[in-house]
Amino acid sequence: MEEFAHFSASIVKFVAYLLVALALAGAFILAYMRVTPYNEIELVRKGNMAAALSMSGAFLGFCAPLASTIAHSISILDVVIWAIVALIVQVLVHFACRFLIPGLVRLIEQEANVAAGALSGGLALGIGVLNAACLTY
Repeated sequence: MEEFAHFSASIVKFVAYLLVALALAGAFILAYMRVTPYNEIELVRKGNMAAALSMSGAFLGFCAPLASTIAHSISILDVVIWAIVALIVQVLVHFACRFLIPGLVRLIEQEANVAAGALSGGLALGIGVLNAACLTY
């Protein structure tokens, strides 16, 4: 009976953290799409691989620290606070990419330049992994 009580408490925490994580992931996507000057979803629907790679890298770069925070957090509020930090880091990475890669917006939006999208996404993912490693407190 003790195992069932422990499982019941654990499943409630699991569901709570999962729902918060999904909400934060959705909020990241919406916020990130507001920062970029183009609509990634529309571009992806048109087959723009560069936009897909860039957005996927940013999303994974956000999810890595989010996962680390969930694994090491002391509360859901702790997760939310560090998720906001991770979002800010990814937005800063986006602007750094735009600075480092002249014409990045045009390369992704108009030219569907896969190399530019892959580099942007890769940088976002790499910084996200470093961000996640820094969150192992």
